[in-house]
Amino acid sequence: MAKGLRTLRTARGWSQDRLIHEMQRFAEQRLLDIASAASLKTYVSEWENGRRTITDRYAGILRPLLGATDAELRGDTEAPESQADGYADLLSRIDAAGSLSESMVPSFLAQTELLRTMDRQMGATGLVDQMNGHLAAMEEALTFAVLPGARRPIATALAGASTLAAWQALDAGAVDRAWRRYELAKKAAQEAESPLYLAHAMGEQAYVLAEAGRPQLAVELVRDAQRTQPERQSPRLRAWLAAAEAELCAAAGPGMEAAAQSALERATQLLPDDGEVRDADMLSIFLNTGHLARWRGNVLAKLGDASAMEELYASLDSADESFVRANSGLYCDLAQAHLARGEVDDARPHLQKARLLANRTGSVRHRRRVEMLTGRL
Repeated sequence: MAKGLRTLRTARGWSQDRLIHEMQRFAEQRLLDIASAASLKTYVSEWENGRRTITDRYAGILRPLLGATDAELRGDTEAPESQADGYADLLSRIDAAGSLSESMVPSFLAQTELLRTMDRQMGATGLVDQMNGHLAAMEEALTFAVLPGARRPIATALAGASTLAAWQALDAGAVDRAWRRYELAKKAAQEAESPLYLAHAMGEQAYVLAEAGRPQLAVELVRDAQRTQPERQSPRLRAWLAAAEAELCAAAGPGMEAAAQSALERATQLLPDDGEVRDADMLSIFLNTGHLARWRGNVLAKLGDASAMEELYASLDSADESFVRANSGLYCDLAQAHLARGEVDDARPHLQKARLLANRTGSVRHRRRVEMLTGRL
C-alpha cells in the first residue's frame, strides 16, 4: 500500500498537503463527508507507511483524483476473476451473452465514444473507474459469447476501447497498466480478425517502449505494425502509423533524422485529401491535414529543425480547443522549438500554458515533459 499511494502521489508532483487539499475539494464538490485536514494528514501518512488500510470510502475519492485502479492504489495484484458457478450459471451467462451481443455492441461503442470525448477535454484521471467497468462489461460479454459471428463485433468494440484505456493509463503514468491494456487490445483485434485495430494497438504500444527508454525497439514495433497486412489497412491509418514512426524516430536520438523525415513524407503522401477528420473504418484515428501539420511540427521540433516554428504556430492558430491534452503537447513543442534556437524568453510562456493544461487534464506524461523542458531554461 505504501508503494501504491506514495508512487501515484509523487508521479503527479503532489505533496501530501496538496493531496489532502484535492481530497477536500473533491468531497466538497460532491457533498461528501470526510475527515478534517488534520485527520487526513494522519491518514495519508499512515496509508503510505502501511499502518492503516485505505477504506473503500476513501479509495473512491483517491482513484479518480490520481487516475489509478483500485489495485494500483492499494499496491495489490489484480484480484482473480470470479468463476461461473455450475452449469446452470454458465448456461445463463452464455444465453445472456447471445441475446445481448447484437443489441449491446452499439451501446458499447457509444460508451467508448463518450469516454473518448471526456478524456480529450478533461483528461483521463477521473475516468479510471468508468473505464475499468466498461472494459469489464465487454470482457464479460466476450467471455460468454460462443459463436464467431457473435464474438467478432464484441471483440472489435473491445479492441477500440482497450487502446483508449491504454493511452489513458500511459498519460496517467501507469505504464504497467498501459502495456497490459495494449496486450488486451491486440488479442481482441486478433479475435475480431481486424488488422486495422491490431496495427493501431501496436503503433500506440510503441510509445510505451519509448517512454520506458527503449526507443529503438519502439521504432521496430511501429514498423512491424505497418507491415501487418498493409493491404487491409485504411489510408488514414497508414498515414497515422507513418507519422508515429516519424515521431518515434525523432525521439530515438542522433542517426535517425533521415528516417524521421522520410516517414513524415510518407505520412503526407498517404493521408487522404477528403476533408474528413476521422477514419470511417476506425474511429480511434483522428487525422487530417491540420493534425498532421501539428504532428510534423512536433517531429521537427524534436529534430531541432528551424522550420518547426512555422508549422507549430500555424497549428496553434487553427487548434481545436476541445483537444486539451493535445494542445498541452503543442505548447511543449513550441517551447522546445524556441529553446533549440536559444530563445528562452519566448519559450517560457509556452511552457506555462503547457503546464496549466497538463495540470488541468492530470497528464503525468505531459507534466514530465514540461519539467524536462523547464530544466533547460
